[in-house]
Amino acid sequence: MQSHFRLEVRNQGRAAVIAVSGELDLASSPALQEELDRVAASDSELLIIDLRELDFMDSTGLSVLVRAHQRIEELGRRLAMVRGPQQVQRLLRLTGVADRITLVDKPEELLGAE
Repeated sequence: MQSHFRLEVRNQGRAAVIAVSGELDLASSPALQEELDRVAASDSELLIIDLRELDFMDSTGLSVLVRAHQRIEELGRRLAMVRGPQQVQRLLRLTGVADRITLVDKPEELLGAE
């Protein structure tokens, strides 16, 4: 069974915004990982992952986000996330990820500061 998942990437200056929607789980995580690898290889200084349209995220999706954060920081860049729905935020809080990653309500909060 294929889970409902979409991602949309847009570049704004030196920033890349990846908007994810649907379910981020074992089936869809490789697609996000591939896109994150592509952005990491680019010259974007800021990566924003927009979680607002995410219906569900499991531990596989969470680990992709955590690894992306570590990798982007190792490259000397910044990663931030746009807060998702309650289930997604709860997972980020319970695992401590919310304490380590910059969370905003909308991408413009960071894009305007560029």
